[in-house]
Amino acid sequence: MLKPTHYPRTLKDWLKQLDGQLLPASNESVITLRHALADSNRSMRELADLMQRCPALALGVLREANSKSSGLSEKAESLEAAISRVGIKRTETLLSRLTALPELEMPKALRQIQLISLHASQQAKGLFGGRLARLWQEVHWGSLLFLSPVWTLLAAYPELFDAWEQRVLLKGEPASKVEQDLLGVPLLKLCLAMSEQWRLPEWIILGYRLLVSDRRLLVKALHIAHNNEHLVEQQQCLDADTNLRRWLTQPANSILLANCLAVSAHWAWDSQHSLRWQQLTGLFLQLPLSDLQQQLHQNAVSSARQITSIDLWHPAEALLWPWQARHLQAIVEQPKPAAISEWRQQCGQLLAQPSAFANVLQLTSCANHALLACGMRRVLILLADRNHTRLTAQQQSGLDKAAANLSLEPQQSQVLRRLLSAPAQLRLSPANIAQFSATLPGTLKSLFNGEHLLIRSIASNNRVVMLVFADQGGQAMSEVSVQGFGKTVQCIERALSSFANRGR
Repeated sequence: MLKPTHYPRTLKDWLKQLDGQLLPASNESVITLRHALADSNRSMRELADLMQRCPALALGVLREANSKSSGLSEKAESLEAAISRVGIKRTETLLSRLTALPELEMPKALRQIQLISLHASQQAKGLFGGRLARLWQEVHWGSLLFLSPVWTLLAAYPELFDAWEQRVLLKGEPASKVEQDLLGVPLLKLCLAMSEQWRLPEWIILGYRLLVSDRRLLVKALHIAHNNEHLVEQQQCLDADTNLRRWLTQPANSILLANCLAVSAHWAWDSQHSLRWQQLTGLFLQLPLSDLQQQLHQNAVSSARQITSIDLWHPAEALLWPWQARHLQAIVEQPKPAAISEWRQQCGQLLAQPSAFANVLQLTSCANHALLACGMRRVLILLADRNHTRLTAQQQSGLDKAAANLSLEPQQSQVLRRLLSAPAQLRLSPANIAQFSATLPGTLKSLFNGEHLLIRSIASNNRVVMLVFADQGGQAMSEVSVQGFGKTVQCIERALSSFANRGR
């Protein structure tokens, strides 16, 4: 997904944009809360419990209670305390400001992330409720509101959620790279800044600070947690590091653990990311991994029973599936009509009889444009000399400027020698990248970073004269894209034949 030009690109601009963003609420929850607030027999605890089903109001009330205009330095750490501070009348006013919509008309991405927050809250209740009973309000509301900065982000730009799922979860791109592409800033840094600006409960801010600027303790704890089959050894490691042991026992860690468990379960219970957080939670609770996993699954089922939605995904559903099954499927981007028209025009020039090109430069320029029109994002066309002793860059798009002056000696690369010996196509993917990567020149690997690449050698008069390298920014390519590449190369082959035979 290409990033729209209207996205903010700096932390300051994001904070300005999202601070005034209102969250929508479902009609049903607004009506229920309006009646409840008008009922003088309702306790603050009952009102707070009802607001779980209206996250927009819960966040609004807490922000209002902790705003600088309140004049109070001590923050309200729970919704019950926030309602008491704000008052019923002001809470009713905040409710009236919400945009009430039928639930299915609210952005699906927003509802999905709020479901993850509700799941996190249920995990916090099941895992930590008994051990931290005196701090239950902080655990409950901290775990529910931990992802509230993301709620606001997705209320403004719901398309970001699908982009994140497709690129990070399905295609395995580094989250930091995706966030830089889409947001211009790290997501966790943005969440921390928003939490501090809104004066959210301290446990939420501590969790983000840990993830943003103090990961040393977290990494050490994850390393110890990995040795989950030897609880005695784990305890010995903790006893040897007093600072780490003290940090690990802090109650504030409970809301971070609950949310990381819920977010990672959204993709898969058995992913490496999920397993790491399970192991760390087991270390925090001093539980064997098998016992912890049983509790996690039970808590997920309890959460699913409380949430009724026909179009959202709950991780509890995966417990009924084969363990390796995944609910996310790659979205195949269909070529846009304008791109198809451009592709046909370029291919028409390539196929023209007699040849429409006065020189090789014109031909390769048209070939380059045709490859871009068929969906490729990075293209490099290398021409071979008569004796196949040198490859020289003729056209390039989407690459570093240094690619324009690239010159290679193919004899130093087994892959290039094979491609020059006869027309062939090589499709690199995670399944074979290790096999072929070592035999590719380092300059090519640096230009085409990623694990997905198409390489094609093209012949004229039975001799390979050209090598084409193309990909979609290093991302996985659909079969439609690969077929489009193949058809374009066929047009280039015919253009080369017509060009070689011109004037005869």
